[in-house]
Amino acid sequence: MTRRIKAIWAQDQKGLIGQDGHLPWRIPEELAHFKATTMGQAMLMGRVTFEGMGKRVLPGRKSLILTRDPNYQVDHPDVLVLQSVEEVLNWYQHQELELYVIGGREIFCAFKENLDELICSEIQGVFEGDVYFPAEFPWKSFELVEQIEQETATFPFTIYKYRRIT
Repeated sequence: MTRRIKAIWAQDQKGLIGQDGHLPWRIPEELAHFKATTMGQAMLMGRVTFEGMGKRVLPGRKSLILTRDPNYQVDHPDVLVLQSVEEVLNWYQHQELELYVIGGREIFCAFKENLDELICSEIQGVFEGDVYFPAEFPWKSFELVEQIEQETATFPFTIYKYRRIT
């Protein structure tokens, strides 16, 4: 199996992905999809996203934190703090896990040319927030390969899977 770098995120119908460093919604079924998809793999996030999660390390996954702060540290065996895109890509090339880019906005922008696949959960609703998925994302470089409708007790959502056009 070929390893891939994938982006995975949830957004509302207007592209909102965050509110004060947190998700603007709580949808257990979408969180379960995220967990099942990323389990046993590596996740890359920015420092703000990590801190928005309460600096909580998600079990069963390797967490890479990208920050410009050379003094930023996380004392956990499943966390690696890196300072550049190049460091992340070098790490990726020398290990066996798939890499899931999980946000935030700046991290999606920084890795847009390195992504092989996209997994977007679009929540059927409009929420209040302050961070949106990048409008300048190169969508024309990807094709939709799968669409899965999910009904929930709160907000239904659709999982869209895209693959880079080669």
